[in-house]
Amino acid sequence: MLRVRCLRGGSRGAEAAHLIGAMLGRSLTGWVQRAFQSTSSAAAAQPQHAFVEEHVTEPVHQECPVCSYNEWDPLEEVIVGRAENAHVPPFTVEVKANTYEKYWPFYQKHGGRSFPADHLKKAVAEIEEMCNILSHEGVTVRRPEPIDWSLEYKTPDFTSSGMYAAMPRDILMVVGNEIIEAPMAWRARFFEYRAYRPLIKEYFKKGAKWTTAPKPTMADELYDQDYPIRTVEDRHKLAAEGKFVTTEHEPCFDAADFIRAGRDLFVQRSQVTNYMGIEWMRRHLAPDYKIHIISFKDPNPMHIDATFNIIGPGLVLSNPDRPCRQIEMFKKAGWTIVKPPTPLIPDDHPLWMSSKWLSMNVLMLDEKRVMVDANEASIQKMFENLGIKTIKVNIRHANSLGGGFHCWTTDVRRRGTLQSYFH
Repeated sequence: MLRVRCLRGGSRGAEAAHLIGAMLGRSLTGWVQRAFQSTSSAAAAQPQHAFVEEHVTEPVHQECPVCSYNEWDPLEEVIVGRAENAHVPPFTVEVKANTYEKYWPFYQKHGGRSFPADHLKKAVAEIEEMCNILSHEGVTVRRPEPIDWSLEYKTPDFTSSGMYAAMPRDILMVVGNEIIEAPMAWRARFFEYRAYRPLIKEYFKKGAKWTTAPKPTMADELYDQDYPIRTVEDRHKLAAEGKFVTTEHEPCFDAADFIRAGRDLFVQRSQVTNYMGIEWMRRHLAPDYKIHIISFKDPNPMHIDATFNIIGPGLVLSNPDRPCRQIEMFKKAGWTIVKPPTPLIPDDHPLWMSSKWLSMNVLMLDEKRVMVDANEASIQKMFENLGIKTIKVNIRHANSLGGGFHCWTTDVRRRGTLQSYFH
């Protein structure tokens, strides 16, 4: 059955679609008949069925549901992750390199098991409330599928169990009308894409582009098996020398190491994103987009949005504890650099997979509205001084799983156009 849709062009477009459909239909029918004739005589003796052509020539005007160029245009649709059934990743070398030593006993005890049940229950409730508030603010909320992350899997190169589908920002990046699936760098996240596939297929059927970056084998060669971390000082020294737990064996990157500003995207080399992964993205997005590599004084670089979070045209939050080494080029471009205040989260609150600076990991609903931690009064005041209304939400238990509002979401559609903001 051949189905032809006329997207634009009025009656002439309809006539053209009808003609093309008929030609393709005759070609397809002929090909099928020849294929039947080349089979065995017994098969050839079977009755052949006629192919019925269905021509849909009426104009169909449907906008692509996926379109986002930056971090601040008015948000219309968003994917929010799930905390349900979240599991602690096995304590492998790449996980050890991305977590602080104070939490290593937690990973040694719980690796491959569920996060503490009571904590997880509170995180689930917080994210549900976050979804309700987003809906109240006029944003369409979509969710990944629930998955059993406890199942062990094996490839020719490694064995692992899963983790979660809590942080869609880590795995999905929207650039224009294209959804890019990141290849990821942790073995525990190898099959994370499965939770998002029903949504992505739906968007694809409605006109979105869909690209999956090359999936790494995650063989031992991708990781420095003897990555020498013992103290924070070790981490600072290694990062300053450009040494990370991931090697250049094959491309890998997490989408959350990129931040978008129209035609310019900024990325850091980190524990989960290597130069091969960055180069793949550069070639894939050229010539319409330009990739800029930036770096920070960060002992544990992993995901850029709690270090350098662009919140408006020429407006960026820059972590004062992790200064950007290339900050002068932003100043020369006329950007406003805002240093957020010190986070207020107490020292005894567990942050197994992140730092206190999730306070700046905010989600812009538009240039004048921001979703921000309800407990962080100082950053709320900072936004108010910038003329930005704060939408206060408490996700403190969800923070423990490794992300703030930006991490827990991927914006699918923002109302805006492709522009240049960096010159």
